[in-house]
Amino acid sequence: MPAADNHRLSFDEWDEQDNPIQDIQFDTVLSRRYFLLGTFALGSLYSFPGTSGMNSPGIPSPMRNKITFEPVQANSLDTVTVPPGFKWHTVVRWGDPLFDHVPEFDQITRGQPSSQALSFGDNNDGMDIFRIDGKNVLVVNNEYVNLGLMFGNNPSGLPKTPEDIHKCKMAHGVTIMEIVENKGRWEISRDSPFNRRITPETPCMITGPARGSDLLKTKHDPDGTTVLGTFNNCGNGRTPWGTYLACEENFNGYFSSSAGEDMPRTDEMTRYGIRNKDWGYGWANVDERFDLASHPNEPNRHGYVTEINPANGSCRKLTALGRIKHENAEVAMAGDGRVVVYMGDDERGEYLYKFVSAKTHDPSGMNEDLLHDGELYVARFSPDGSGKWINLLQAGLGREYTLVFTRIAASRVDATTMDRPEWVAVNPNKVEIYCCLTNNAGRGKNASQPLNPVNPRTGNIYGHIVRLTPTREEHGSADFTWDMYVMAGNPAGHRGIHAGSPNINEENMFNSPDGLKFDSSGNLWIQTDGPDTNEGDYEGMGNNQMLMGNPVTGEIKRFLVGPRDCEVTGLTWSPDKKTMFVGIQHPGVRGNSHWPDGGDAVPRSSIIAIRKDDGSIIG
Repeated sequence: MPAADNHRLSFDEWDEQDNPIQDIQFDTVLSRRYFLLGTFALGSLYSFPGTSGMNSPGIPSPMRNKITFEPVQANSLDTVTVPPGFKWHTVVRWGDPLFDHVPEFDQITRGQPSSQALSFGDNNDGMDIFRIDGKNVLVVNNEYVNLGLMFGNNPSGLPKTPEDIHKCKMAHGVTIMEIVENKGRWEISRDSPFNRRITPETPCMITGPARGSDLLKTKHDPDGTTVLGTFNNCGNGRTPWGTYLACEENFNGYFSSSAGEDMPRTDEMTRYGIRNKDWGYGWANVDERFDLASHPNEPNRHGYVTEINPANGSCRKLTALGRIKHENAEVAMAGDGRVVVYMGDDERGEYLYKFVSAKTHDPSGMNEDLLHDGELYVARFSPDGSGKWINLLQAGLGREYTLVFTRIAASRVDATTMDRPEWVAVNPNKVEIYCCLTNNAGRGKNASQPLNPVNPRTGNIYGHIVRLTPTREEHGSADFTWDMYVMAGNPAGHRGIHAGSPNINEENMFNSPDGLKFDSSGNLWIQTDGPDTNEGDYEGMGNNQMLMGNPVTGEIKRFLVGPRDCEVTGLTWSPDKKTMFVGIQHPGVRGNSHWPDGGDAVPRSSIIAIRKDDGSIIG
């Protein structure tokens, strides 16, 4: 699709149109028995025992959780809707300054490179709060920019000058900022010594087995040990030793070739969606690193989990965790003290991964190198509800190649292709893992992606959430069992498998589960990023939303509805658990919103704070 037409698409939609379904090998065995909520089996691939929600047989009721609220109705309003007894306010918006000397956001120009470099970035996604020296330090991914919004003052909706392109770059990366509560409202503590931006030009150390590899060496970094920048970070993770994990996803859309579209590309470039034309960003016009003709290895230096110390901003790219389109990095502990990281590769037909550290966690130490060495595994699901983690070294491609071209190794070992595996969440109260499989319109329609046991729907437009339980309740185990927590769908418009699982009804239906996170009480929060037309297959679903699920009973309630055109993504809590912070990304990307400021204002991605009227704990 021409870049000029992309300015009203989200970044994931660009990727869907830019990258065809990959031709990947995997097991094609189908089963006619699938497990749902661990309590009943589906007798047929296309029939369910009922679609009447939580009154269906086999699903315990009522829900017993730590939070009670009146569910929110789906809607298409241009605001945030929360239940009675809750209030929300905006904490920070794209372009809000981190320092007093920086100009406020300009509605006409949308800022300058110098102001954007010292202000909150665009399209906030994953985030977490850290308590450092008695201060609340919020770390937030700024995934990408919507060209049509950032450059809405240009007739083309695209950057047209070097200054435009540099401003675009400065809106990417990670924002670190101290936030304070003032009379019940949270805001940036401007001029805090913790405030800083990590941008596509910030030096990051390369760590792990691929450090110094010939695959990572460039003219500017002949040693292959330091890379400039991190960008297109989607979800996140946090470590027990107090660092932040930013996860690079659609890095491929920033590269282009000065040699033209006919320049040959390697098989590895094709596998990662690296093309000779970028997605309209034009970074190669001002930064030669992004010119494939001059620097063919530069893409190999992006697509990693980046560990950031929020206290000082130092960052390290972790090659041991593999190079994929990372969604998030969910950290757990094995029984013997090794650290386990679960990760999804967000593209149609890609895989679910697990990293297990070689060393064990030392509670009294910094553990600075714990994610630099270990084994990387990929999931293979079987029709009988069992599964295995396959060590990627079994592909026989060598460790360095495997970590730089992880997808190729996963295909070689016949891992199970998935319907866009996104956020992964680990239950704090039980050893089990949940993974959002957002959607996959090509499932069952392309020879490379026939139906498989864990992805059973042809043209999966609604998505589902799968649950894995490690053998012996041990995160370090090589074996697991799996079942379905929920299959999203529309029971008002469909019968059978596209109606969704029995815990979906006309009051809580949704599509495209994306963000996923447990609170400290063990409630599972589900955030969506899908079509919000409220028409056809999506009628009755309204805008994108956030729901709360009970992992024991399977009941799901809608808690929040976002403004028009948005994705709801990113979630964390204040240390006292009395405030929930939620991310609202790309409102108005299709021109239907002026949130959060209203009127004729430019729509701006933002973080909101939600509190209960009685001031009690919310998560």
